[in-house]
Amino acid sequence: MSTITTDRAEWEAARLELLAREKAHTRDRDALAAARRTLPRLKIESSYSFEGPEGPVSLGDLFDGRSQLMLYHFMYGEDWAEGCPSCSFWADNLDGIDLHLAHRDVSFAMVSSAPFATIDAYRRRMGWRFRWFGGAGAFNRDMQVRFTQDELDSGAVRYNFGTGGFPSTEAPGLTCFETDGDGIYLTYATYARGLDWFNGAYQLLDLAPKGRDEGDLPWPMAWLRRHDQYDA
Repeated sequence: MSTITTDRAEWEAARLELLAREKAHTRDRDALAAARRTLPRLKIESSYSFEGPEGPVSLGDLFDGRSQLMLYHFMYGEDWAEGCPSCSFWADNLDGIDLHLAHRDVSFAMVSSAPFATIDAYRRRMGWRFRWFGGAGAFNRDMQVRFTQDELDSGAVRYNFGTGGFPSTEAPGLTCFETDGDGIYLTYATYARGLDWFNGAYQLLDLAPKGRDEGDLPWPMAWLRRHDQYDA
């Protein structure tokens, strides 16, 4: 955090210098977004079943009549008492966007390995409105966000397009799909820090004088609580 104090003219000069870098970053980000749209598609050959409020549904059903689908992989194992607090932080920031995405031909939902009844009770507790489907263990495994204990013990977890250690059998991620009526295709997947863009609170903290202010914590999100667990 800067401790330099200056006058208005010098502050604006410094701000304009940084603005030039921000504009260059925006142009680079736009170019990256365009490059994402040119990635080849990977056809989904397996059939997947999820648990929803009305029973089993397929991956195709999650499109809900639209041609594009985005799924956030929320860390919630079958026998977990609560959903992951970090994923809950992201869910707070994603709740309500599905209506807007639907008007751009995109359906949005959360998926987890836990049974639907478990996640639905947690969703109601947290007051979220988005669609959330359970029983996604096999799907999450294929999307590289679910691991065996043997993989954890060996340090050979395949996550974020690399192999290494990981602290949990479940991991977060976001996957994007497209359907043309004849098939379903994976078009994009992102994990780890690639999820930062979808957390508006972190984007705002990055503008604050102290930033995320996590440098002295045992781990970056040690301060975080589920939104109904903060002290008043």
